[in-house]
Amino acid sequence: MTDKQEKILHAALELFSNEGYNATSTSKIGKKAGVSEGLIFRHFTNKQGLLNAIIKDAELRIGEVIMPIIAETDPKTVLRKTIELPFGVKESEFDFWRLQFKLKWEVAYNNPQKMQPLIDKLAWAFEALQYENSTLEAVLLNQIIESISSEILNGNLKQQEDYKSFLLLKYKL
Repeated sequence: MTDKQEKILHAALELFSNEGYNATSTSKIGKKAGVSEGLIFRHFTNKQGLLNAIIKDAELRIGEVIMPIIAETDPKTVLRKTIELPFGVKESEFDFWRLQFKLKWEVAYNNPQKMQPLIDKLAWAFEALQYENSTLEAVLLNQIIESISSEILNGNLKQQEDYKSFLLLKYKL
């Protein structure tokens, strides 16, 4: 990928995550990236093509983030690593992850199956630890982690360590 393509993707990511996909024009992306609007069309065809490139990258990144958990063989480590996920996100990556949450609310881009491997692994871990409703427990923990992630990305969760400690204690980790 060229330097200009990277600049376009970065500008689009920032604008989409902060202003929304529909509210962001290609001319605004071009200005932010310091390139012509025509260059955006040449590299990505249209705004939809630009979003598709970001989504493709997102699916790869999500895989990279959850793969160490999926590969884990110790159930307690699976739970601990899952709980620690949102607390390790670097602030420089907030726009990227914020956009993933925004896209979940847009039906055309919602892909609930992308987190299914993590939920399945959590269910396995809860089953191994003899929780009564392992599947429901897995879905619940995933929802808690998504909620905490959302609050962190929006700057609303000031007591992050308290929440992390609470969850680690709750699951006896």
